[in-house]
Amino acid sequence: MSYEEKILTCLVNKYRSSKKDSGTNKIYKRTQIKPEKIYKKYSANDGDFDEINRLNATVGLLEKRGYISSVRESFGTQIKCIYLIDEKVDEIERYLEEKYGFVSKNTQLEYVKNLIKLYKEASPICKEECKLLEQAVLNRKLPKNIKLLDDIFKAIAFIENNQEQLYIREVSMKIYGDSKYFEKVTLQPVCSILRKYTNKPLEDSELLDEILLYYHILREPQKICIKGNAVIYMFGTEVDISRFSDGIEIMASDLVNIESVILHASKFMTIENRTSYLRYKHPDVVTFYLGGYANRYQRDFIKMVYKANPTITYLHFGDIDPGGFWIHYNLCQVTGIEFGMFCMSVEELRNNVYQPYLRKLTDNDIIRLQELKDMDIYAKTVKFMLDNNVKLEQEIVSYTLMNTKK
Repeated sequence: MSYEEKILTCLVNKYRSSKKDSGTNKIYKRTQIKPEKIYKKYSANDGDFDEINRLNATVGLLEKRGYISSVRESFGTQIKCIYLIDEKVDEIERYLEEKYGFVSKNTQLEYVKNLIKLYKEASPICKEECKLLEQAVLNRKLPKNIKLLDDIFKAIAFIENNQEQLYIREVSMKIYGDSKYFEKVTLQPVCSILRKYTNKPLEDSELLDEILLYYHILREPQKICIKGNAVIYMFGTEVDISRFSDGIEIMASDLVNIESVILHASKFMTIENRTSYLRYKHPDVVTFYLGGYANRYQRDFIKMVYKANPTITYLHFGDIDPGGFWIHYNLCQVTGIEFGMFCMSVEELRNNVYQPYLRKLTDNDIIRLQELKDMDIYAKTVKFMLDNNVKLEQEIVSYTLMNTKK
């Protein structure tokens, strides 16, 4: 993003999010940003002189155009503050739209109005949500989930009108033409809205998507995958799973027949991705394939393990990305067990072995990490990820662990 685009976009967005935009401000305050907002090392001793000059030159050009003003040091060329010329905000938005493809707040509000027209009669919950949106639009407020709003409404309208017993992936195909989109993208916001209006708040140890059962929607039959030195007691028989080098799979429908699970290892570790579950082995670790957010069968099985083995160490091994941390957070919440994290730290991100495999964060990653950075358990790693724009998938970690001689 050029300095011109960044300066004007920051100022316009700040104006549009202020009370001035809706005319409800009682005190007039100029819309302003510091140059460090555009180039963070602007005032630092190690700031790039060429970058500072380039920023100063851009501010000068925008001042000549009449879009901004600035205040500089009494002696010198350093900029202290950059101000928006409020009267020019509409003109600036048109300029940004033509040159950079910027989407103005007015355009977004019009988009929301069209969604309201489309969905206000689609289902009872859609109607109630549209009423809230109408009020927000009147106050010139945009919903935070505007990019997903259409897809959320599509799902709610379908689910509320559904009378057929369907699996989640069938629902996803019917709504989006993609069998995984619902689970990956809209499941959580949709289920939250459904609970809000059906007076079915999330109970302790209940999973968010269990509300879908109320609408005849089921998850596909689940399997429990476990590997390591453990004995499962079921049907009055001992099943020593250590005899199976790649572990065993148990259909969720058979969980009612399990009497107890005894571990002959000091650690129990859930693993997010299947490749890492297949790859990772340790004689003193019983591993459990999670596959993402724990479903109710996995939750119940893990709680059964904990009940019989409360003194061992419980760990989770997942991707070093927002999804991996949220899966860990959810796992702790739904099981009531304090899981530690395995190989999900700054140490892995700094490790020279993994440098070729680091990936950049997406815009959505950054948003989700912002929600995690104030949680003590994630704070250090999240700060490093944001500062260095990196994330790492666990498959390369498990591969390296199993192929490195110690």
